[in-house]
Amino acid sequence: MEPELSQFARSRRAGILLVSGGLGFMIMFAAIARIVDEPHTLVAAAFGILPLAVGIGYFLDAALIHRDLKTS
Repeated sequence: MEPELSQFARSRRAGILLVSGGLGFMIMFAAIARIVDEPHTLVAAAFGILPLAVGIGYFLDAALIHRDLKTS
């Protein structure tokens, strides 16, 4: 059994996973576009922006939680 994580740790973990996934998705489609020499394939890479942005939001949430815990 894993120990219960704090809200800070959960937000940080979600941020890491979403940013990594979003960047991986974008890099994957950029590589495919380069390999098959079809620039229109880069449009699919734009879908990686959504998990990237949500992951950055989780990092912001973790930073705010950490700041609030320091002041308390």
